[in-house]
Amino acid sequence: MKPKHNPTPWKFLEEYKGKYYNSEWPSLPQMFDINVERYPQNKCWECFSPKHLVFTYAEAKALQKKVASYLVSLGVKKGDRVGVTGLNSPEWALAYMSIVTMGAIVAPVDYSLTDDEIESLLDFAEVKGLFVDGERFDRIGKGGKYDFKISLTEKGFEDQYILNVPETGCEYEQPVDEDLAAFLFTSGTTGTPKTVMLSHRNLVADAWLSQGQMNIFPTDVFYAILPIQHAYTMLAVMIEGMCSAANVVFGKRLIIKQLFKEMKEGKVTMFLAVPLLYNKLITAMMKGVDEKGKLVSGVIHGMMKFSGWLKKVFNVNIGKKMFGFLLKKVSLDNVRICISGGGPLPASTFKQFNQLGLDFVQGYGLTETSPILTLNPIFDYEETSIGKVVPGVDMKFVDKDENGNGEICVKGPMVMQGYYNNPEATAEIIDSDGYLHTGDIGYIDDRGFVYLTGRAKNIIVTEGGKNVFPEEIEDHFQLYYDADQVCVTGYTLDAKMKTEGICVLIYPSEEYKKTNPTKEEMQKHFEGIVEEINKELLPYKRMRKVIIINEPMEMSSTKKIKRFVVAKKYKDQING
Repeated sequence: MKPKHNPTPWKFLEEYKGKYYNSEWPSLPQMFDINVERYPQNKCWECFSPKHLVFTYAEAKALQKKVASYLVSLGVKKGDRVGVTGLNSPEWALAYMSIVTMGAIVAPVDYSLTDDEIESLLDFAEVKGLFVDGERFDRIGKGGKYDFKISLTEKGFEDQYILNVPETGCEYEQPVDEDLAAFLFTSGTTGTPKTVMLSHRNLVADAWLSQGQMNIFPTDVFYAILPIQHAYTMLAVMIEGMCSAANVVFGKRLIIKQLFKEMKEGKVTMFLAVPLLYNKLITAMMKGVDEKGKLVSGVIHGMMKFSGWLKKVFNVNIGKKMFGFLLKKVSLDNVRICISGGGPLPASTFKQFNQLGLDFVQGYGLTETSPILTLNPIFDYEETSIGKVVPGVDMKFVDKDENGNGEICVKGPMVMQGYYNNPEATAEIIDSDGYLHTGDIGYIDDRGFVYLTGRAKNIIVTEGGKNVFPEEIEDHFQLYYDADQVCVTGYTLDAKMKTEGICVLIYPSEEYKKTNPTKEEMQKHFEGIVEEINKELLPYKRMRKVIIINEPMEMSSTKKIKRFVVAKKYKDQING
């Protein structure tokens, strides 16, 4: 039987007020201290590669105290910035928590960037020192650029390794919830780097308030496979796990065989990923079903529909017992909840995971909002929605069009403190009433479910004066696997009237290219797919131009196409 849902799981914190904290919310280290008292022997951080490493909450706290004291001995003071860059690991989490424990501000940087790009961001944040993986230890910050560097990997760097720093006994004062905790770097929609300032309150409040839509337990095991410096993984995996006294298993690289192995070994119960990965997993499972023949396939699909109906209408979950053999093939048999973020997900994928007996959650948010703003409640969900507003968020929709679509504006304890050294950009996004303007367009129904339709800056204005959101059209391509990447954009029809036609750029998949089609056959094939999709679209949303490109489109670390970079690169072809 499913445990009864607790809509206010953070209420227990009140009994620790006055002992560990005195503010509205505990800071990150104060929250950690609370869980060390409650569950000292619970596993906290674990990894299986390159070797098995595991720490309990009590052990992790002792290490944080040692590293935090060492930072003080190196001259780090409250409010100083310290950088962290490397692959996901317990050492990465230890660096993060040690920095914030002694009141400094952590500045995590995407490890997939070049050395120069990493240094540029660290320079902007004016970091005092750096935690970095050993393979780039000697390349980033050459010539004593930073006051200190500490290695996140042991081999070859034993003397500089984070677990081997000396005991110094230097004292420090823990931060409170209003103090800054993290500087997160975001390119924004225009590609101009900005540094989001998040407080301890932003992060802890968002982690707890988002639990108003689901049950998380101290027995849960999270899996950190997406880049941990991104707000989504940092909050929804590392910090959410820490607040719940759960274990976090760190995966270093997104290699499917290794992912399955680590999920099985770690007995993962909370799996967070991007839509691309979920689409691949469900396709692999359904392909196995369809290969069993029409009769068996028909029976299984029929059983899935019945299971999904029971789950959605009566909240009775028989799926995991019925389809455990399918879930086991992709190491999801121990998983309770799957969470999708970082982009839109096909409703069919959402529905099929629920039919298989998994609680599937789609959420929405921005780096500037810590990031979670909405989540689909596991006990009451809509497959086409990004969920309901989490407790504590004041959301409104402004400048609505005739269909009720308006810009999403929010206020709440998870909204950032602003952009570092950029008051102009801060004033542009946060208005005088304290509402953050997301730049996203959507609407809310009478049941409180929010629907996302697109980005305000991406709107295509057709010759009939209609507004079209490219994301809505791109979603239709998600289950056409011959197209590896798709970017919908506008092209000029009438410069004077400022009207646009709709164009789609397609980068074919490697599997499709292995069939060795000619250029003409490839064009015809994808024009056929576009024709199929156009039949599903209203006339003014239909694509008129199809461009096949020869190289992958540039993407962010969360697998989002850098739309403005692509539009600039292919400008002549788009408007030709």
